[in-house]
Amino acid sequence: MKTKFLLSLGMLLASGLSVFAQDAKTEKFEVKGNCGMCENRIEKATKSVDGVKSADWDKETKIIEVSFDPEATDLHKIHMAISKAGHDTDMHKAGKEVYDKLPGCCKYDREEAHDHGDHDHGGHGGHGEHE
Repeated sequence: MKTKFLLSLGMLLASGLSVFAQDAKTEKFEVKGNCGMCENRIEKATKSVDGVKSADWDKETKIIEVSFDPEATDLHKIHMAISKAGHDTDMHKAGKEVYDKLPGCCKYDREEAHDHGDHDHGGHGGHGEHE
C-alpha cells in the first residue's frame, strides 16, 4: 500500500513539474548580424542567460526566437547579453569597443541598426519645444 501511495505521489509531482516547464514564454525580435559566426555568438550569448530555454537566430531575417522562463529572466536581460556580445537589438546597442572587436564579416551597418522610426532624436518631434 505504501509503495502505491509513494508511486502515485511521485507521478503527481512529476506531472506538476511538467506543467511548470510548459510556462515558457516565446518572443521574437531583431538582432543585427551577418553570418554563421554571428549566429553562433548571438545564440550562445542568449543561452547564457539563466532561464533561457532555446534561442534560434535567422541570419536571413535577422530575427531571433527565444523561449524563456519569465519567472527566471526577462527580455531586458536577454537583450543586454546579446549587446554585450557585440550585436545591436532594438532595446540595446552594443558598446563601440565590443562591436569594434567583431571579425570583419560580422560588422553590420550601425546607422541602420537604430532607425527608431516612430520618434525623433532631434528634438523636433512635437514635444512642445517650439510651440
